[in-house]
Amino acid sequence: MPLALVHDWLNQIGGAEDVLEALVELYPTAPIYTSMYWPEKMPAAYRRWPIRVSFMDRLPGVHRYHQPYLPLYPFAFERFDFSAFDLILSNKSGFCHGLRKPPNATHICYCLTPTRYVWSFDDYAAREGLGAVARGLLTPLLAYLRRWDFAAAQRVNQFIAISTEVQRRIKHCYQRDSVIIYPPVALQRFTPAPTVEDYFLSVGRLIPYKRVDLAVQACSALGLPLRVGGAGRDHARLEKLAGPTVRLVGRVPDSDLPTLMARCRAFIFPGLEDFGITPVQALAAGRPVIAYAGGGALDIVQDGVNGVLFHEQTVEALCAALKRFETIRFDPQVVRRSAEKFDVGVFKERIGKFVETASSHQ
Repeated sequence: MPLALVHDWLNQIGGAEDVLEALVELYPTAPIYTSMYWPEKMPAAYRRWPIRVSFMDRLPGVHRYHQPYLPLYPFAFERFDFSAFDLILSNKSGFCHGLRKPPNATHICYCLTPTRYVWSFDDYAAREGLGAVARGLLTPLLAYLRRWDFAAAQRVNQFIAISTEVQRRIKHCYQRDSVIIYPPVALQRFTPAPTVEDYFLSVGRLIPYKRVDLAVQACSALGLPLRVGGAGRDHARLEKLAGPTVRLVGRVPDSDLPTLMARCRAFIFPGLEDFGITPVQALAAGRPVIAYAGGGALDIVQDGVNGVLFHEQTVEALCAALKRFETIRFDPQVVRRSAEKFDVGVFKERIGKFVETASSHQ
């Protein structure tokens, strides 16, 4: 039956786009509705997709600086016409779940997270480095946007959450139940290596909320070798914190990541995330993960089986976890198998069955 895909925006690549690409592979003829699309910044393959944009795509500077247009997103998605579709599948972290569906259509929302800058504004402002002026301008909008966002969530027929943490937040913010289907991770790129080298690894954007500073300080204090891959505004601060055993290696090319993962002693994941692609990649490479026991890591890491969890975001707690890691022997094949439930193929199978069941109950 006629199905439409809906996505918040297409001007940058991230985890949301990994999900969208898997959905397009599953439903290759489905049109994709989005607020705006910047072809030059997106993969060339996207230009073959049937992408439909809103009026926002014509606004000055929106592709590069879309945050100032925050109040317009609800209107952009409400104005789309979905009268030709029986099924609508939205891939949401922002406002695209606010579409208005035909009375007899079914809207399934794959929820990456309830809209962060609406429900967790202080945390969002801190992680994005928003100044006092920006906070002051945005704060008056929040009451309206929360009311709209809650009402929009009530129009969704069924929610899917990407993790236990997001399932909890959907219930807290929207008062809606959801099922969990983990996001897709391309595991075939990662395999265990025959030998492991003497270094721990952290890879990701170097921004404060990722808490890479904990890994840098803990490994420096214990004299453990650590490689930090990535770039971001926290780079200079991390360099100052780093002891002689810590190396900041910059951006890691996609082609180099599988080998870097497979040869590390363990991957360190000290931030609080809704999910976490990189720790799953490390597991697929057969390497255990040392993670903060919160958010999506609780769906990924089983303490003592495929990694070690620490329960406070402090240097002392991570140091204790690193010391405990030294006392545990991990089987690379067991670690690898623990990642298989996150594979792209599993995602497609579960989403396909969910959509098929939803359509049969129309």
